[in-house]
Amino acid sequence: MRNLKLKTRVCSGELSALGSPQRLSVRMDTHTLLIASPYAVIEYDPRTAQVVSEVSLTAEDFLPCDGSGCVVGIQDLPDQECVCVATATGDVILYNLNTQQLECVGSVDSGLTGMSWSPDQELVTLTTGQQSIIMMTKDFEPITEVPIHQEDFGEGKFITVGWGKKETQFHGSEGKQAAQKKNTEVQPAVSWDDRKPRVTWRGDGQLFAVSAVCPNTGARKVRVWNRECVLQATSETINGLEQALCWKPSGSLIASTQRHPNKHSVVFMEKNGLLHGDFTLPIHKDQAKVKELLWNSDSTVLAVWLEDMTPGQDGHINTQIQLWCVGNYHWYLKQSLLFGSGSGSGSGSGSAPDGPEGPDPPVCVCWDPERPLVLHVLTCGWRSLTYRWGWSTERSYGDGNHDNANVAVIDGDKVLVTAFAQCVVPPPMSSFELQCPAPVAMAMFCSEEGRTNDIAALTHDTHLHVYQQEEREANTSTAGGFKIITHPPVLKNTYRVDLGRVGSGPLDLRLVVWVRERCFLGVTDGEALDQSKVLVLKPSTNGDALEISSQVCVSGQVISVCYSGRSNSVMLQLEDGTLQKLLWDGCDLAAVQWMDSRGSPVNFPQACEHTALCSVSGEEYPLGLTDRAHLYLGDTELASGVSSFVVCDDFLLLTTHTHTCRCLQLNTQTAKGLVSALSSDGGQNDETLRRVERGSRIVTMVARDTRLILQMPRGNLETIHHRALVLAQLRKRLDSLRFRDAFEVMRKQRINLNLIYDHNPKVFLENVELFLKQVESVNNINLFLTELREEDTTKSMYPPPGSAPPPSPPVAPPLTPGNAGKKVDIVCDALRNTMQTLDPDRYCLCILTTHVKKTVPELETALQKVHQLRVLEAAKAEEALKYLLFLVDVNELYTHSLGTYDFTLVLMVAEKSQKDPKEYLPFLNMLKSLEPNYQRYTIDTHLKRYSKALTHLSKCGEEYFAEALNLVKDQQLYKEALRLYPAYSPEYKEVSGAYAEHLMGRGHAEQAGLLLWRCGELGRALQAFVGGASWRNALSVANQIPLPPDQLALLARDLADKLLEQRRYTEASVLLEQYAKDCEEAISALITGAAWEEALRLVYLYNRQDIIETNLKPALLEAYSTQVSFLEGQSSLFSRHQTRLATVREEKERAKQELLEEGDCGVEVELYSEASSMLSGSQTGSRYTHSNSRISARSSKNRRKAESKKFSLKEGSPFEDTALLHALTHITHTVDKMREEIQALLRALVLFQYDDQAGALQRDYSTLLSLIETSIPNIWTTHTLNTPVTGPNSTANSITASFQQQRAPPSAQQDSEALTPPKMRTALKWKLTVLD
Repeated sequence: MRNLKLKTRVCSGELSALGSPQRLSVRMDTHTLLIASPYAVIEYDPRTAQVVSEVSLTAEDFLPCDGSGCVVGIQDLPDQECVCVATATGDVILYNLNTQQLECVGSVDSGLTGMSWSPDQELVTLTTGQQSIIMMTKDFEPITEVPIHQEDFGEGKFITVGWGKKETQFHGSEGKQAAQKKNTEVQPAVSWDDRKPRVTWRGDGQLFAVSAVCPNTGARKVRVWNRECVLQATSETINGLEQALCWKPSGSLIASTQRHPNKHSVVFMEKNGLLHGDFTLPIHKDQAKVKELLWNSDSTVLAVWLEDMTPGQDGHINTQIQLWCVGNYHWYLKQSLLFGSGSGSGSGSGSAPDGPEGPDPPVCVCWDPERPLVLHVLTCGWRSLTYRWGWSTERSYGDGNHDNANVAVIDGDKVLVTAFAQCVVPPPMSSFELQCPAPVAMAMFCSEEGRTNDIAALTHDTHLHVYQQEEREANTSTAGGFKIITHPPVLKNTYRVDLGRVGSGPLDLRLVVWVRERCFLGVTDGEALDQSKVLVLKPSTNGDALEISSQVCVSGQVISVCYSGRSNSVMLQLEDGTLQKLLWDGCDLAAVQWMDSRGSPVNFPQACEHTALCSVSGEEYPLGLTDRAHLYLGDTELASGVSSFVVCDDFLLLTTHTHTCRCLQLNTQTAKGLVSALSSDGGQNDETLRRVERGSRIVTMVARDTRLILQMPRGNLETIHHRALVLAQLRKRLDSLRFRDAFEVMRKQRINLNLIYDHNPKVFLENVELFLKQVESVNNINLFLTELREEDTTKSMYPPPGSAPPPSPPVAPPLTPGNAGKKVDIVCDALRNTMQTLDPDRYCLCILTTHVKKTVPELETALQKVHQLRVLEAAKAEEALKYLLFLVDVNELYTHSLGTYDFTLVLMVAEKSQKDPKEYLPFLNMLKSLEPNYQRYTIDTHLKRYSKALTHLSKCGEEYFAEALNLVKDQQLYKEALRLYPAYSPEYKEVSGAYAEHLMGRGHAEQAGLLLWRCGELGRALQAFVGGASWRNALSVANQIPLPPDQLALLARDLADKLLEQRRYTEASVLLEQYAKDCEEAISALITGAAWEEALRLVYLYNRQDIIETNLKPALLEAYSTQVSFLEGQSSLFSRHQTRLATVREEKERAKQELLEEGDCGVEVELYSEASSMLSGSQTGSRYTHSNSRISARSSKNRRKAESKKFSLKEGSPFEDTALLHALTHITHTVDKMREEIQALLRALVLFQYDDQAGALQRDYSTLLSLIETSIPNIWTTHTLNTPVTGPNSTANSITASFQQQRAPPSAQQDSEALTPPKMRTALKWKLTVLD
C-alpha cells in the first residue's frame, strides 16, 4: 500500500548540440549521461548541466556528416573505462573515456539493428541486417552466429504424453465450444512497428529473449536463447504482439504489449514462451502506441512509454511515461509523466506546451542501473530530466479516537482509501474509492487535529481536489440489513494550483504537506539546479486557486518535508542529509539549521528515505530511515536492518530484516536507551519484541488502540496486536481502575489475568469491591480466581519497560494461620470477604472457588458450605456440587468428604461420582457401626492420615494401646505419641523405650540414653551412653544406680579405651586419673596426645618425675623429628607445585600467542587467555567438560571418577593448573593450622634444655610460613580471582566467563574455593622470643 512520491526533479537547460539524441546510457561510476547522436558521443552531467566530454563520430567517417547516420546502441563499460557504440552501418566502436580516443573493434557488412550487453557485461549480442544474432565476448571475440528465425521450437519443447485428443479434454471456463474452436488466422504486426529485433537479457545473464517479425507470417514472435546462444523456447502465436520487450531483472517474466480488438494490454510471458498474466492500459483503442517497456533494476516498477497515434487539436503528438507497480496481483498506475510535442525544432522554444513536463517529446528513456527509483529522460530538444522517486505510505496521523487510521493508495485517476480503524480491507480492494478527473500525482491527509480524515489529491491537470469527512451517524443500517461503519469523504473544493510560472505542472510541485485546513506546504525547483523553493500555498480570494502566500529559497535539493502536529514543527531534509527547520507560522518564511536542546546542529549522517518527528524524553528529535535500512535519531544511529517504522501515541514501532517487530515507548526512553534496547536480542519475556512474517512492512497503526497493520511482500495484510501496545493499554486502564475494560482485553489477547493484581497489589486490594462490580459476571470472576498463581507476572512474564518504575510491593492483610501471607491466599480471602458482604447467594460459586484455589485447598470447608446449602436450597446445592466436581477430581473430593466424618456429605459426593454403590456402601455401613473415636481412627488410617488416626486411637482406652504402639512403630510417630500420653504413665514409658530403640538403630545412642534416663530405665540408659562414648552421662547414671567402686573403675577404663580410639586423649586421661586411679596411664595418654603441659602437671602432682626421663623426653625428641621432617616435605612439595604451576601458565600463554598469530581470535581463544585457570574458562577445560558430558550422566560412580580426574596432578592433564591450585591451598591451610601445635612443642623443648632443636624447629617453620606468604600474590593472580573481570583490558568473553563462574553449580563452586587466595592467621603469635 505504498505510493511513488517524487523526491527531486532535476531539469537541466537545453544542450547546444547537433541533431537529436538517439541513444542513452548511464555511466555508473559518475552518474553522468552518455548520449549518442548522429554526430557525436557526449558525456553530460545533469546535476551541473555541463558537458564533461564529447567526441565526434563523423570526424573519422563512422557516421555521415549530413546527420543521416543512426546509432543503434550505446553501453557504458566501467571495467574497461570505455563506451561501446554500435551504428546502423555495422561498426562497433569503443570510446575510451580517459584518452578520448575512438577505436573500431569490428564491423558487420550487412549492418546492425541492435546491440545488447549481458548484465555481467561478459557477452554482447548484435542483431544484423540479415536477421541473425552474433554473440561475442567482452573482448569482441566472436562466439557464434545464428539466424533469428528458426523452425525448431527449442530445447524446451513441450512433450505430448498422448492423453486423448483436444476434443475430449477439459477446457475450463471456455466451455465445450473450445473443443470445436478453430485456430484463428495469424495477424501481421501493426503498421507502425519498426520491424527491428528487440533483445533483452534476464537479470542473471543466463538467458536472453529476442522479439522479431517472422518473415513468413509477418507477426512478431519471441524466442528465448541461453548464454551459449542455443534456442530454448519460442513463444506461442500472439496476435497483436507489439515491439516492446523487456525481461524482468528478477528473472520471472518477460514483459511485452499486445493490442486486442477492444483494449491495449501489457502481457507477460514465461521463459518457455507461454503467456502468464497481463493488465490493461487505461487508454482507448488505437489511442496510443507503446514505444518501450522498461523495468527498474530491482523489478519493482515497470515504465510504459506511450505515444499518441494521432496529433491533438493543436497538431502536437502527446507522449506519456506511466509508472506501474504490482501488489497482491493487481497492477497500480502510480505516476504519469505527460509530454507535449513542440513545433519540431530542436530548441524547444515554441508555443505553450501540451504536456506539463515540457514541449519536447522524449526520445530516450532509461532507469538508473544503480539507483532503482531514478529515471532519466532525454527530450528531442536536448533537455535532460532526472526524476528521483521514493516509496511512501500516505497515512493519516491523528492522535484522537476520531481518526480512522486512513491509508490512501494511488491507482491512476483513483485514490483507494481504507479506514483501518473501522475495517481491514485487503488490497486491491478498499473501503472506498475517490474518482478524480485526471491521473493522481500525489495524495495527502490533513494534519490539523480533528480533520485528519480529510484527504486532498493533486492531479496531473494541476488541480488539487479536497475531500472532507462529514459528520454522520455511524453504524446506520441499509435496506439490505448491512451496517455502514464509515462514510467516504465528500468533494468540497477543487483548487487550481498556480505557481506563477509558464508550463508548471503537478510534478513541478512536489512534497506537498497539508498542515491546516486552508494551508499547504510544497517544494518546487529553484532558479539554480542546486536550489529549492519551499512554498506556503493558500486559497485565493475567489477560492478557485491555490496561490503562493510566501516562499523561501533553500540552498540544496529538498527531498523530504516532515510536519509534527503536536509541536507545529516543519523539518526539511536536503539531499546530503542536512536538516533545516522551517519557520512558517509567522509573517516571514525562513529556513534555519535544526538544533538540539543544547544548541548543537543536528543532521542525518546520510540522506533518509522516510522521516518523522518524535519526542524522546520531552525533546523533539528527527527520525529517519535510509534506503540501506539504517535508522537514525538525529545524528545517532539507532539500529540497522530496519525495513519500516511508524511513530504513533508515543510509541516507535519498526520492522527489521530479521523478521521481527520492535515496539518502544519513547516517553520513557533516552536516545542511549533506544540504542541499547534495539541492540539487544530481547529475552524470553521481552514485550518489545515480536516475530513477524518474512518481509513484513508497517502500513499504519490505529491511534489509541493496539492494532498494527502489516503488509506482506505479496501485498496481503495482517493485523497484529503488539504485546508492548497491549500491555501499555492495560497498565493505563488498570491505573484508571477500568477493571472491566482491562479484563476484556486480557481475555482477547490471552494475557495472564494475574497481572490485574500484580500490577499494583495495594490498589487492587483497596478496590476489590469495585473490581467485583465492574467485572460483574460470576464466570469471569471464577476465571480470574482459577488463573491465580504465586508467580509475580510483573517480574517474570510482563516486566515493565526498562526505565519505568517497578510496581509497588504487595501489601498483605494481617497474617492468619490460613493464608500465611501468600499472594493466592491474600486475593482469595479478600475476594471472599467482599463477596460475602455484597451478596453471598449470587457469588456462591465464586466463594467455593476461593476455598478450593487456596495454597492449601479448603475442600472440607467448601463441602460444608455445599452441605449447608443443601439444607436450604437443594437445586442450588446440586449446582454448587457439580461446579465443585468440575474444579476438583471426584476421587479427591470423595476422600476429603470422608475426612469430614460426615456420612451424609460422603453420600452426597459419592452419588455424583462413578463409584459403584456396592463398593462404598458396605464400607460406610461398617464405619457407622464402630465407636466414634475408633471410627475416626479407621477413617484416618484409610485416608493415610496417621497422625490424626493416632490422636483418635489414643482416646479409645488402654485396650487399644498395643494397636496404637504398633501404629507408632510402623509410621514412626514417636514425637506425636509422646505428646498424647501423660509424662509418667506406663504408656509414655513404653513409647519412650520404643523411641530409644529406634534412635539406637539409627546411631543416636546418646539421645536414646537421655530418653531412657528420664523414664527411669537406668541400666538401659547406661548401656546407651557407653555405646555412644558419652562418658559424663554414663558416670552420672552409674553413680545414680549406684555401681560398686570396682565396677565403676572397670567402666571408666572401658570408656577411656573408647576415647583413646577416638583420639580424645585429654578426656581419656581424666577418666584414668579420677575414676580408674591410674595416674601413669593418664600421663601416658597425655604424652601421646602431645598435651605436654597437662602431662607435666600430673607428673608433679603424683610425684612421678621418673616418667619425664622414660616417656616425656623421648616423646619430645620424637615429636621434634617428626615435625622437622614434615615441614621439609611440605616446603619441598610447595616449591615443586609452584614451579610447575608457573610452567603450565607459560605453556598456555604461548599456545594463546600462537593461535593469535594464526589469526584465530574466536571465543575459545579469549576464554583460553582470560580465564585459563577457571573451571569453565580454559580452552582445554572446555573440551574436557564437553567430552565427558556423557560419562558424567551415566552414574554417580562415574561422576565421582570424572571429578577426581579433574584434580589429577599428572603432567599434561586438562585441569592440571586447577589441581595444582588445590594442592597449594591444602598445603597452606595445613601449615597455617600448625601454629598452636608448634608453639606448645617449642615451650616443652625449651623447658628441657633442647634449645638447639627448638631453635631449628622455629626457624624451619618460620621459613616455610614466609615462603608461603610471599608466594601467595604470585600464585593467586587477578586471573584466578572469582570476581567479575571488568575494565578496559577485558573482553566480552572474559566478562561472560567470570559471571558464569559465579553462577557455577555446587561442584564448580567447590573448585572456585581453590581459586581464591587462602587467608593466613598472621596475627597469631607463636614464636618464642628466647629462641630469636
